Amino acid sequence: MKKKPALPPSPFAPRTFPTIPPIDVGVSALSAGLKKSGALDLTLFTLPPTTQIAAVMTTSDCPSAAVQWCQSILPTPPRAILINAGNANAFTFEKGKHAIKAITQALANKLAIEPSSIYMASTGVIGVPLAEQHIIDSLDALCHQATHQDSPHPWADAAHAIMTTDTYAKGATATYSLDGQSGTIVGIAKGSGMIAPNMATMLAFIFTDAALPQDQLQRLLKTHTETTFNAITVDSDTSTSDTVMLCALGHKPLTNKSHIDAFSQALRNVMHDLAMQIVKDGEGAQKFITVRVTGAQTQTQAKNVALSIAESPLVKTAIAGEDANWGRIIMAIGKARQGIQQEKISITINNHPISKQGRFVGEPHEHAIEKTMREPAITIDIDLDIGNAQFTAWTCDFTHGYISINADYRS
Repeated sequence: MKKKPALPPSPFAPRTFPTIPPIDVGVSALSAGLKKSGALDLTLFTLPPTTQIAAVMTTSDCPSAAVQWCQSILPTPPRAILINAGNANAFTFEKGKHAIKAITQALANKLAIEPSSIYMASTGVIGVPLAEQHIIDSLDALCHQATHQDSPHPWADAAHAIMTTDTYAKGATATYSLDGQSGTIVGIAKGSGMIAPNMATMLAFIFTDAALPQDQLQRLLKTHTETTFNAITVDSDTSTSDTVMLCALGHKPLTNKSHIDAFSQALRNVMHDLAMQIVKDGEGAQKFITVRVTGAQTQTQAKNVALSIAESPLVKTAIAGEDANWGRIIMAIGKARQGIQQEKISITINNHPISKQGRFVGEPHEHAIEKTMREPAITIDIDLDIGNAQFTAWTCDFTHGYISINADYRS
């Protein structure tokens, strides 16, 4: 068996995991032996009976058993969320469904709740039956830990336990104002490879002490997903397991528009923070890339152009090689087939103009442009000059590290 390459930490990795404020969620994580490394791989969240849930999940035609289970029980109020890493339980058919049924029934018995109130998520290798007994045998310890909060850093443990090829644990928090009081939103996420916007492309679990109806919670989650998780891409591949869950614990009612607006902005901040952490941890990534498209006729047109650039292997490898090859950007704009007028396109890289109204103007700025390509953060601005709509996408470069990680993923 080949030795797996060590994953160097992302250059964008935060120094510490964020401090998560107190919130009414039981959190536990342990190793159930699903990862060959023996690392943490099983996470449980327990929730009060007042909780409402919203979720967005993969649009893949090959969804995992966990995704199918969650879709079948939504919007049943959740009492627990169980997440395993190391095995995606995808393309496992009846075996995968049987594993979900056995695990949720066993956990329901231990927590004295209904199986239909238990949501699940899985991430890892596709096409391998889930070792359900490993999980079932770990439930006693997992439930005890969630009840007694034995770990001094439960949220950091949970964020580590849902990782696969991630190089760092991802967490975020924000507060919102309620007439002099404050409410809390916290979240964790995982994602590094197989990341492409098509609903949401990773796992993310967000919790808030707010109280609001399920349909309103769902609308807010879906709205903000479009400009956060659906606006990132690492490699244009959409996972079989993508899941974002938002749980409102029901303790602080949002009674007027100002409350809802404040909550909505804080929620968007947490989702954006997690999405940026995911793309900055792209497998082998050394550069963080922002693609802003303005002057489009519609937001859809702007989004399609932005993602065409952000997903282009030629653009991403040029940036990895610190080559301001703007011809590749033009190629990516054109392949989006959005009916733009090429003679109107203006391109800027890190505030240095490359083309204006279809004409190359970069030569006077050539040295500055070459220098800016060595920076860790690259911003590409595209003005289509045919309307007022805009969209921003985020991606990372393609390096040899991406190939190394994925060539040996199952080894």
